[in-house]
Amino acid sequence: MFDVPFWLWIAFAATVVVSLVIDLLAHRGAHVIGFKEAAAWSALWVGLALVFGAVVFLVLGTTAGTEYTTAWLLEKSLSVDNLFVFALIFAYFKVPREYQHRVLFFGVIGALVFRGLFLAAGIAVVSRFTAVLFVFAAILFYSVYKILKGEEESFDPGKSFAVRLLRKVIPVRDTYAGQKFFVKEAGKHVATPLLAVVAAIEAADLIFAVDSVPAVLAVSDDAFIVYTSNAFAILGLRALYFLLSGLLDRFHYLSKGLAVILGFIGVKLILQATHKMVSPSVPEIPSPVSLAVIVVILAVSVILSLRRPADETNEGKVEAKASKNSH
Repeated sequence: MFDVPFWLWIAFAATVVVSLVIDLLAHRGAHVIGFKEAAAWSALWVGLALVFGAVVFLVLGTTAGTEYTTAWLLEKSLSVDNLFVFALIFAYFKVPREYQHRVLFFGVIGALVFRGLFLAAGIAVVSRFTAVLFVFAAILFYSVYKILKGEEESFDPGKSFAVRLLRKVIPVRDTYAGQKFFVKEAGKHVATPLLAVVAAIEAADLIFAVDSVPAVLAVSDDAFIVYTSNAFAILGLRALYFLLSGLLDRFHYLSKGLAVILGFIGVKLILQATHKMVSPSVPEIPSPVSLAVIVVILAVSVILSLRRPADETNEGKVEAKASKNSH
């Protein structure tokens, strides 16, 4: 654990709040986000994450800075799968493009809250029961198996627990009403499909947290490092989605690369647990090595995707999947 000054927590919270307020004000009017706008916002979020990382290096030292950078890049790479699911959900619910940012904005706020709770619980458990690291490793290895088998694409937005629960709590109308989540009909409040989409987004993030939380805890067990790195990665998800929208299928090797990363992190967890529980002579994988491995795997995945385009038969799989689920 690092000795994090209170002012650094305040600086982080202020940065997140101010950034979200500026983002909300900048997109208060419904409009389609184009490539240039998405690129500008992506640069802003990445820049904020890197600047904050530099502050962590200066204030907390090289080890903390390396762990933050590694955790942020790991979470950023794992979030690519979220983008495919976002596309699937938007296609399933036929969300107009001009409303998609509003959905993702509130989805991000929910993700910040739930990730914080999951990470806090994970750190508390790991600090008391080191053996749980073996369980986390098993979860990651199972995720690798699912990715290689293609089972990670089985998420059905319409049948998710959150959407089914929402429909039981409040009636959901069939048509959108602009960017509104609720409208009044016959004197009663009913939800619009936009609220169901937010529920589906949150449900998807909970599923991805099963991989994300164990993975980031393999990098660091410090609450400040794991949460801030997760938060900055999550904040940039919306801009990244709009930046890569329509290009996701081109990076077809990324899923395989993510499988390799998760497998590597699983091995790292096993070595950590064995080092602590069995013998200090068992080597651990240093964070700089983890960072280098993640960077290399991501770079190779992207290069291979660009040099070896997917077959035309694989194009449009997100749309085809959404069409299948909607019937």
